[in-house]
Amino acid sequence: MAEQQVEQARAFGSRVDFGRAAADYGTYRAGFPERFFECIVAQLGLTAGQRVLDLGTGTGTIARGLARCGLAVTAIDPSDALIVQARRLDEEAGVAVAYRTGTAEALPFADGAFDVVLAGQCWHWFDRPVAAREAARVLRSGGALVIAHFDWLPLPGNLVEVSEDLIRTYSPDWTLGRGTGLYPQWLTDMSGAGFGALETASFDVAQPYSHEGWRGRLRASAPVKASLDAAAVARFDADLAALLAERFPQEPLAVPHRVWWAMGRKGAPFAIP
Repeated sequence: MAEQQVEQARAFGSRVDFGRAAADYGTYRAGFPERFFECIVAQLGLTAGQRVLDLGTGTGTIARGLARCGLAVTAIDPSDALIVQARRLDEEAGVAVAYRTGTAEALPFADGAFDVVLAGQCWHWFDRPVAAREAARVLRSGGALVIAHFDWLPLPGNLVEVSEDLIRTYSPDWTLGRGTGLYPQWLTDMSGAGFGALETASFDVAQPYSHEGWRGRLRASAPVKASLDAAAVARFDADLAALLAERFPQEPLAVPHRVWWAMGRKGAPFAIP
């Protein structure tokens, strides 16, 4: 994602309200795969009871995955409606997460309160330099910041590319399409806030969706239900249903996704080979 595209995304995000899409978000939006949490726990050497903060938690997909690993998880999001969905899903999953309403740029936590801060699928919405400094403040010395994404991949002629084309007919100022799932500029954000020993990793998966599930997933996205009026959302959903029936009739749909993350340690020097 180019820096200009990131700035355009933040401008677009000023009118996005994910609370309007909370029900679809909680029902249809697939969370990070279990392999991601296994990788994070192994990479950071995490043990049960360590303190983790999940920024921009949404419906709690990251928070639940970390809680299932035995970690003590606190999660924050500006949307009360999304937190309601997160608590419902936590109860169904049998895990406990401490939720707070708030923003990544003004964290209501003490200095050094956490061992890990993780931001999943949300860093592009933040005032990034401010969020990075806040993450550093609430981490203990040597604590880790992890910025992660679980992005669909538009490939020539595939379902994602065609779906993004439809999205742009309804939200022409949406600029987050045609992505690669890679975010090198997040490393600059980390370095600027004093994080070192930077690492990145990724793996690709085919995420299954039914037609109903993919329609719900797109309704829950920023350029659809989180920003359009109800009549436009209904028209979009009908157009997508017709597109799926005509061009992608098979079920389940195997939607290519890339899981990517960057990790840095507070106060760590650059790695020496």
